Amino acid sequence: MSSYSELSNLPIREIPGDYGFPIISAIKDRYDYFYNQGEDAWFHNKAEKYKSTVVKINMAPGPFTSNDYKLVAFLDANSFVCMFDNSLIDKTDTLGGTFKPGKEYYGGYRPVAFIDTKDPNHAALKGYILSSFAKRHNLFIPLFRNTLSDHLFNNLEKQVTEQGKSDLNALLPTMTFDFIFRLLCDQKNPSDTVLGAQGPEHLRKWLFPQLIPSLSAKKLPNIIEDMLFHNFLIPFGFIKSDYNKLVDAFSKSAVSMLDEAEKLGIKREEAVQNILFLVGINMFAGLNAFFPHLIRFVGEAGASLHTQLAKEIRSVIKEEGGAITLSAINKMSLVKSVVYETLRLRPPVPLQYGKAKKEFMVQSHDASYKINKGQFVVGYQPMASRDPKIFANPDEFVPDRFMNDGEKLLKHVLWSNGRETENPAPDNKQCPGKDLVHLLGRLILVEFFIRYDTFTVEITPLFRAPNVAFKTLTKASK
Repeated sequence: MSSYSELSNLPIREIPGDYGFPIISAIKDRYDYFYNQGEDAWFHNKAEKYKSTVVKINMAPGPFTSNDYKLVAFLDANSFVCMFDNSLIDKTDTLGGTFKPGKEYYGGYRPVAFIDTKDPNHAALKGYILSSFAKRHNLFIPLFRNTLSDHLFNNLEKQVTEQGKSDLNALLPTMTFDFIFRLLCDQKNPSDTVLGAQGPEHLRKWLFPQLIPSLSAKKLPNIIEDMLFHNFLIPFGFIKSDYNKLVDAFSKSAVSMLDEAEKLGIKREEAVQNILFLVGINMFAGLNAFFPHLIRFVGEAGASLHTQLAKEIRSVIKEEGGAITLSAINKMSLVKSVVYETLRLRPPVPLQYGKAKKEFMVQSHDASYKINKGQFVVGYQPMASRDPKIFANPDEFVPDRFMNDGEKLLKHVLWSNGRETENPAPDNKQCPGKDLVHLLGRLILVEFFIRYDTFTVEITPLFRAPNVAFKTLTKASK
């Protein structure tokens, strides 16, 4: 893209920042990132210290999980979007950041998310996933509504009544796993497979070694957690039995998807690994990060927003003859804006990584910087999508931000490894589940405000997604 490679009128600056002393400075940065400051504050402090939104950083986890941790960070909307340019950024094996899980986690294959668009296999695998979603789009709404009823609302009201509160985060894993499994596995019940009722637990165990190096669980003393999870990768053998059960379940249950793969010339075994990655990372982990933020923001906004949402939802459904359809949901502009605003403030995957394919110039709002070929780069989305040069009151949850003329700002909502105004395709790296995530976010709000007029929540901050507990539920007035 010429906007990144051509010289602009902006002054050319050296990239500020300091990697410091080998190993020691990187470990200090890791402690600040995970424990002393937290992710948001750490990135903001780097930008403030060096008076730049393009800056050199030691990216956690660093030593000894990774030897390649000296990165350049893009922390504003202008510089960040170069991460989407396939001609500039190589995404090979950079999904997890500065470390990568071994191929044994994926049966010796590399799922499409780890493959750059230049790889001939990328278009085939990405096209396969997109076509699989398209063939199942009629299931999205009825299946998710059933799952919400069975696994969320039936427990939610009972727990609030009997125990005084209900933990949303505890209910989400079973709900999301059941929906995803049935969607991709010909509507089969995961409990009828080798997984039994432990599907979410097996999936979480498989995910844990792949995600924990870049997270903080906040369940152990800092020094012990850091020693166990940020210095060394957990051996695959610890979760091999969980992985084998997941592969067995999807191999035997996702029959239609696997048949579709074979017709496209994709090996059945490779398709299983891509399905497992899609289920675990793209959908299960993503939705369980997204939903708590959505309910938190709506819950904390209070009764005034709840009244507006309930009015819009119920009036549209009434106009549609009582049916909850995609056409009806698309007419709910406030609901849509609330979901966009949540994804702007708290994208499920906050970091995008890659390596420069060639030398190029990147522009912030204030200057141009030379990125050398091979440089490892990272974009921190929560700063880019809260850019004060783009958004008024950027750190505030503004429910109607994207209504009416506000829709023009959607191109700056970047959560899906692409602009909100663009679409996932075989030749790009945008999340294949982008539209599904947005639909499910809207649908969970629709189902809430059909049932309830308002609710209150109790929030416990965690490293990224908060823990959300419902304290009160006020049933919908007639």
